[in-house]
Amino acid sequence: MGGTFNPPHNGHVHAARQAMAAMQFDRLLLIPDNMPPHKTMPHGSADGEQRLEMTRLMAREIPGAEACDMELRRGGRSYTADTLRALQRALPEAELFLIIGTDMLLTLDKWREPETLCALAGLVTVARDDDDHAALEQKAAWLKEKWNARVWLVDCPALPVSSTDVRADRALCRAMVPPAIYQYIEQQGLYF
Repeated sequence: MGGTFNPPHNGHVHAARQAMAAMQFDRLLLIPDNMPPHKTMPHGSADGEQRLEMTRLMAREIPGAEACDMELRRGGRSYTADTLRALQRALPEAELFLIIGTDMLLTLDKWREPETLCALAGLVTVARDDDDHAALEQKAAWLKEKWNARVWLVDCPALPVSSTDVRADRALCRAMVPPAIYQYIEQQGLYF
């Protein structure tokens, strides 16, 4: 499961836990990206080391999860296809899955090398909003037809929250990030 994790919030934790429970993964790597290719980091963002530390704190909330710094170490833009290729080389016996959010699944065909993503990993998504299911099912069918993608839609209650909203409101941040991450944000003087 990758992302900017700026900061990691309860929506990330919820999605990871739900995916772990539904798919019975042996292990979950939480991979903060170095530089997201689809957006620029907003002013006042946590740096890579701070996002990695918050990701480590998030991993404590999810049994079987661990933070992985491979995209930060690689540097440059973080492309998921490159990460999946590196994971395949490092873990040749592993069956890889990629946990992605609703918005990411719906725009997967716009990513760099979407056919590679579909070939290297199963796609697992947890809806951010309860109204997303029909669009997700339609996109999953299209991806299966286009690139023989293996797509799993995890059926669970949605937990709508975004890092943008969390960064903008201290009270929301306190309510929507795990306590250890909020404490770290306060200690580091991040966002507010």
